[in-house]
Amino acid sequence: MRIVLQVVSRAAVTVADRTVGEIDGPGLLALVGVTHTDTPETAVKLAEKVAGLRILPGETSCADRPAPMLVVSQFTLYGDVRRGRRPSWSHAAPGEVSEPLFEAFVRAVRDRGVTVETGEFGAHMEVSLVNDGPLTVIVDSDELERPRRG
Repeated sequence: MRIVLQVVSRAAVTVADRTVGEIDGPGLLALVGVTHTDTPETAVKLAEKVAGLRILPGETSCADRPAPMLVVSQFTLYGDVRRGRRPSWSHAAPGEVSEPLFEAFVRAVRDRGVTVETGEFGAHMEVSLVNDGPLTVIVDSDELERPRRG
């Protein structure tokens, strides 16, 4: 899984001019991509990491405050642009694989006491946000598995 986290003062996602998820912050917007090797355990591990990251004002986390999180599925996080002029999406898991893992991530974040709003899986969404800081970090399951240097 690959997650782009943005600290926001507010964020919303709409589908066909209908707001499907909205938060007032401070909180986090989490754009979540799923790849072929991800498992339910990956989803839980990243949910624990994301909910506990102390990146909100006052070095607090969503679980500490509690602060809301807007979670949006985004397969394009696994776009590969190394060759040619068109991205390849081959590293993104198909919907039948990624949707249950996305939902497992959302459940695991909620299990940590965080209020979670979501987008609509597979829909064309418009995401609006006010990035606070700005503070944006990327959390990648591959990075959690590697030993740290130095």
